[in-house]
Amino acid sequence: MPAGGVALVASVAVLAAVAAFVSLRYRRELAAARATVARGSVMAATGSGPIEYGEQGSGVPLLSIHGAGGGFDQGLALAADFVDGGFRVIAPSRFGYLRTPIPSNASDAVQADAHAALLAALGVSAAIVVGVSAGARSAIELAIRHPQKVAALILIVPATYTPSSPVDIEGSRASRFAFWLVNIGADFIWWLAGKLAPSVLIRFLGVRPELVAVAPEAERDRVARIVGAIEPLSLRFAGINVDSIPAMRRLALERVTAPTLVISARDDLFNTLPAAEFTTREIPGATLHVFDTGGHLLVGRGQETRDVVRAFLRGIDQAKWQAAS
Repeated sequence: MPAGGVALVASVAVLAAVAAFVSLRYRRELAAARATVARGSVMAATGSGPIEYGEQGSGVPLLSIHGAGGGFDQGLALAADFVDGGFRVIAPSRFGYLRTPIPSNASDAVQADAHAALLAALGVSAAIVVGVSAGARSAIELAIRHPQKVAALILIVPATYTPSSPVDIEGSRASRFAFWLVNIGADFIWWLAGKLAPSVLIRFLGVRPELVAVAPEAERDRVARIVGAIEPLSLRFAGINVDSIPAMRRLALERVTAPTLVISARDDLFNTLPAAEFTTREIPGATLHVFDTGGHLLVGRGQETRDVVRAFLRGIDQAKWQAAS
């Protein structure tokens, strides 16, 4: 065989071996991701239908409502990032995420009713409610529609309505590419991008990659876990579609009676700060805390966020939330 033919055969063999290795690793890691979300949660039969949820800890009930791309697992992880111990964390998968089905009407108001139904099914009379990103919408609706269920309301980087400068994905070509990946539910491409171009996915999640690059190792690891935890993307795709369909509308924020804390960051690439400021102005007595940096994932702000939340809970009428335990 000519030397050129030998080289071609060798190149093909190498490419085939690499492809086989990549395929094997992908299948193993996707199987592990599927196994992870298949355990650690239960299905609750509620007045609003079946709802998947996870639960950790003991103490004061805390309902942790995840953002886009999440599920009960993200809700548990976010609660661990932002609050100390002493809480019974209840983390539902919102409509279309993991095992929670989508009803015929999947509006934020109906989702809020489902949150209330889950608390009722678990025998929880009231809870501290934490809504993160897109999860802030149904958290606010819960406080409006079921005020007796909400002992305190905490909104973190809220992807909610504002009359100007709306929340949106960052407009770079890389973020548009990542959004395309999400829209086609591409497990493999998301996985591969996480290996070869994690900065693309980090930017898509609302954080400047250079901020993560200079963060402490533990914080870089946290961001990597968040990126990886979106897999299996295919099991979250239906919920992402639910979050993407409706145009955000103004809620009756003036009807929120629960003590409210709102947290955002000036460099959030999802532009949640204007929404956070508007929400704070409209909810009576609400408190706003803004970090100069941190992005949508509040990179490097974990301890400070816990301190802010702790001070907020200390500063309100303790009977309002301790009675929930």
